[in-house]
Amino acid sequence: MTADFLTHPTRCPIPHDPDAAAAIRHRFADVPGELRDLLAGTAGCSPYLFGLMEREAEWLRPALGVSLTTVLTLGLFGLEGAGDDLGRLLRQAKRRVALVTALADLGGIWPLEQVTGALTRLADRAVDLAVKSLVADEIRRGRLPGQTEADVPEAAGMVVLAMGKMGAGELNYSSDIDLICLFDDTRYGDDATEARAAFVRVTRRMTALLSDRTEQGYVFRTDLRLRPDASVTPVCLSMSAAESYYEAEGRTWERAAFIKARPCGGDLAAGARFLKGLTPFVWRKHLDFAAIQDAHDMRLRIRDHRGLHGRLAVEGHNMKLGVGGIREIEFFTQTRQLIAGGRDAGLRDPTTAGGLAALADRGWLPGDVADDLTGLYRAHREVEHRLQMVNDAQTHSLPTTEDGIARIAHLSGAGDVGAWRAALLERLARTDHLTEGFFAPGRAEAAPAVSAQTKAVVAGWARYPALRSDRAQASFQRLAPSLLRSLNAVANPDEALAAFDGFLAGLPAGVQIFALFEANPQLVALIVDIAGTAPALARYLSRNAGVLDAVIGGDFFADWPGLKGLGTALATALREVTAYEAKLNAVRRWMKEWHFRIGVHHLRGLIGAVEAGQQYADLAEAVIAGLWPVVAAEFAGRHGPAPGRGAVVVGMGSLGAGRLNAGSDLDLIVIYDAPGVDSSDGPRPMPPRSYYARLTQAMVTALSAPMAEGRLYEVDMRLRPSGRQGPVATSFAAFRDYQTTEAWTWEHLALTRARVLAGNEALGAEVEAFRRELLVTKSGGGTVQREVVDMRRRLAEAKPGTGGLEVKLGPGRLLDVELFAQMLALQTAAPAQSVAAQIGAGVAAGKLSQTDATLLLAGSSLMWRVQAALRLLTDGTGRMDQIGMGGQAFLLRETGEANVPDLNGRLQVAAEACAKVIDGHVGNAGGQAA
Repeated sequence: MTADFLTHPTRCPIPHDPDAAAAIRHRFADVPGELRDLLAGTAGCSPYLFGLMEREAEWLRPALGVSLTTVLTLGLFGLEGAGDDLGRLLRQAKRRVALVTALADLGGIWPLEQVTGALTRLADRAVDLAVKSLVADEIRRGRLPGQTEADVPEAAGMVVLAMGKMGAGELNYSSDIDLICLFDDTRYGDDATEARAAFVRVTRRMTALLSDRTEQGYVFRTDLRLRPDASVTPVCLSMSAAESYYEAEGRTWERAAFIKARPCGGDLAAGARFLKGLTPFVWRKHLDFAAIQDAHDMRLRIRDHRGLHGRLAVEGHNMKLGVGGIREIEFFTQTRQLIAGGRDAGLRDPTTAGGLAALADRGWLPGDVADDLTGLYRAHREVEHRLQMVNDAQTHSLPTTEDGIARIAHLSGAGDVGAWRAALLERLARTDHLTEGFFAPGRAEAAPAVSAQTKAVVAGWARYPALRSDRAQASFQRLAPSLLRSLNAVANPDEALAAFDGFLAGLPAGVQIFALFEANPQLVALIVDIAGTAPALARYLSRNAGVLDAVIGGDFFADWPGLKGLGTALATALREVTAYEAKLNAVRRWMKEWHFRIGVHHLRGLIGAVEAGQQYADLAEAVIAGLWPVVAAEFAGRHGPAPGRGAVVVGMGSLGAGRLNAGSDLDLIVIYDAPGVDSSDGPRPMPPRSYYARLTQAMVTALSAPMAEGRLYEVDMRLRPSGRQGPVATSFAAFRDYQTTEAWTWEHLALTRARVLAGNEALGAEVEAFRRELLVTKSGGGTVQREVVDMRRRLAEAKPGTGGLEVKLGPGRLLDVELFAQMLALQTAAPAQSVAAQIGAGVAAGKLSQTDATLLLAGSSLMWRVQAALRLLTDGTGRMDQIGMGGQAFLLRETGEANVPDLNGRLQVAAEACAKVIDGHVGNAGGQAA
């Protein structure tokens, strides 16, 4: 006999029935020793496998001499065209595959995944052949309108979805197969009802062909109860009906079931399309910690129904549903996948071991826990297989007698039954220990003592929308004690309580957010921190609670990824959706998470105001660069590709200078280039001027329109040529001509901060080259300085500023320093866009002393820190009267002052020093130059 995988077993069952073992030894006396021992030990423990060896002896003997791959290939294929003999041939294939798979399993030749994979391949093949054979029969009988023999390979639009273990490729040894049968009703139109009747017949006949016991045995027991609303729906239903059900009524357990769903027979392409359409149902866009409670409730219902509560013992223990069993590990894995799989497609592995590995790889599970559970899962599944191999019974329960337990231990190759029992109990207890804490909700702590005012506020929470459901109330009752204890510990409890009250009042619903807090206590500390410091940010959170998902995503407190890293992350988020509106909402979700991250890092002192300003600018640039091609592509679909060379989006003002705050809007202009082009080439062509004007408006709408996920930014386009009177998009030729011959000095000053952010790279390079040339051209003469004096005078008259913490307006304050820096850039033809770089250019050109530059930079830095802090704390308004004691503490920490009066005094000194420097170089508001 030739060398083969089966000639090298690594383990062997110990015969429990010596007579059966002896009979097989005699029958296969010509088989080599190790393999003969495996056959005898198997037969001595499993009456079912003993019977298969006897029945299939003439086939088995030569099969043992070839590779297992060859055996399986011969067993699974060559069955096409079997006709009425298909049922017999499939039963024969089942007997043979079951026998060699059992031997490969018991002999340690195959690991668990190959064992379950072989069984699953058999099930796939049986289902596919049965469906196509029966659909062909319906077509021959004229029962499927409009279908011919050519439609048989795709089963005339019928697909069978493998669910559960079959879907994951994890079938157990005597498993039934969970199937959902659907048909693509879009190919039948008005004949869909007639088609459904035919497919119902196909499904019933398929079930009988696979499940009915004959003298040849059976193929697979078939279960169709996982279909939508199984008690009232037909056994095969249309895809549109199934989609409507899941959209309106789908439950968490059905979402978990579809983690493993896979087309296995019939029209596989139609099945794949159906499953892709279910993605939003299965994989929620936000972290779904409410699934934990759903899974816990389901576990308890199963145990109640099966009477599986009680002391852990070997006799009679259900390896699938009992304490510490297989289902615990599967629920543990699937629930965690449901929590985060909507945000991370890499977690959507249908297999249990693969799911655990993915969870560990992405930081949702410690690696040692994943490894431990994977080992326990494999060991549990092997015991389950041994139970089923004895008599081919669909059982998961251990025997209730000592002899029965000994038989399973012997089939597992264990001679010491006591040690085998102890090891099994230890594994069950270990599984329970690792999984129970994840599912079981903790008991509520005792409520702390609170003031009468606090009690009154807390009593009012019951009226809020977030607490309208019983489930939300139960979850919040467990949270409330630790929450109140944390609120009491802040510097100003009443202020923090009021802010948290505002957060809670603004929540539209509470189940998901409270489940999130229960599973991640560190988020409660963060909310309390925010409530005690920045009430406006807490109110923002109530409207955008989804941003908290990012906090527990693993890298919330990692280093800033930079503009390139942001661009990669946004591109990934956009690839996960296809529809235009979905992309706009995806950008909004993504942007809000990063915007929130910057705010939290700033609030907690992980970054300062300067870093925050750069990060807000990076984020805005990444959004514009990522969104522009999306908008352009959508527009091109209606009006054709962009005529000419396309366009560029140019950031102006603070965005161009690379420094924004939490409440900044975006100053933008759009420049296009389409010389000699009459119109676009598309379904609805447009001349270039109209095309780019409409495209620009579409971009502004994409940025600023309120949608389901809110808006991105307010957009200001008044810095374009001719301001509000000019077109929203300007041709490059017109832009050059206007800037050269018509633009006012203030427009040239604004151009010192212009920066190309998105669009055609070659055009962007030319725009930047022209900007630099223009600065050189306009750098000479004294008109710039004279006009800056006039600008300062008019600004002082129109917006004099109020002093104190008003750091933007007034002599020597931010706008004044920025205007002076732009003047220096224009006078020196410096291409630099930031305030610091422009002032540095003035020093390099001899326009400004280093001493004066240091005064200006120190003063503007202080004022920027105040501005950035106030805009973060006050919902973008920057008003000091809107922050409380916690906000004041943050502001003082940012500026290094002991109290607000000292800060006011320091700001006044800094503003006067800056104003003196500017007056000395430009001239005062009265227009007298120094």
